[in-house]
Amino acid sequence: MVKVRLPCQAGAFYEARSDSLKKQIASCFLHELGPRKLPKVAEAGPRKVVGLICPHAGYMFSGPVAAHAYYELALDGKPDIVVAFGPNHTGYGSALAVMSEGLWRTPLGDVEVDTETATEIVREARIIDIDESAHRLEHSIEVQLPFLQYLYGSNFKIVPICFLMQDLTSAIEVGEAVAKALGKKNAVIIASSDMTHYESQERAMKNDLLALKAIEAMDEGKFYSTVETHGITACGYGPIVALMKAANMMGAKEAKLLCYKTSGDVIGDYSSVVGYAAVCFTK
Repeated sequence: MVKVRLPCQAGAFYEARSDSLKKQIASCFLHELGPRKLPKVAEAGPRKVVGLICPHAGYMFSGPVAAHAYYELALDGKPDIVVAFGPNHTGYGSALAVMSEGLWRTPLGDVEVDTETATEIVREARIIDIDESAHRLEHSIEVQLPFLQYLYGSNFKIVPICFLMQDLTSAIEVGEAVAKALGKKNAVIIASSDMTHYESQERAMKNDLLALKAIEAMDEGKFYSTVETHGITACGYGPIVALMKAANMMGAKEAKLLCYKTSGDVIGDYSSVVGYAAVCFTK
């Protein structure tokens, strides 16, 4: 029997019906804080995008920022494999957990887990466990899938990796393992993370732009120490480090900030905001 990971956020973080969800995603692309145009997949794209950082709040809040990353990906063509790193908000399951087989379901259809690549990553890393329970109620990876399906249907495979443990050494080890396992495969890595949580707009922007500067310098050690030194409450700093390490190993030449906004920019309350960033790593 095929294992199916059911959506836990349909009807909450995003619309539960496929027609409504497609409209909602289109509105993220067309939003004044988004790219303001619909993406068109370049069939013969150059495939230079190695990785993306995308936010993972409800689409009403972070969807337009995420749309900037997916707009860039569409212009670049179509990956066959998406390795998705996300923080573990629930506390369930192993410290570093991959789902290695089955399907992930969203209102837009089912996406197959790439068993072969997942197995290679586990073999390379040794610190990642095969554990579905970590993924069952976690939203950080799930909310990326409808955007990918909006672009490519279900014509790609995923490898979801959930980070409860986010120390520098472990994150670098995961990044190294993923880079080795992907080799010459047509793949993209997505690190799912929001930035500062529940601080004033001024403080959030100041701290987040420091962290984003270290990301643009493609220096994972500097990024990690910036997060620690300034107490930056980005939830997916481990996934970001793992992506940075993998991108460096896979020949990325540039990390570019595509968009940074906060929940305050969406709803007009700047007293306590969450930061959202879209970043693209290219060869």
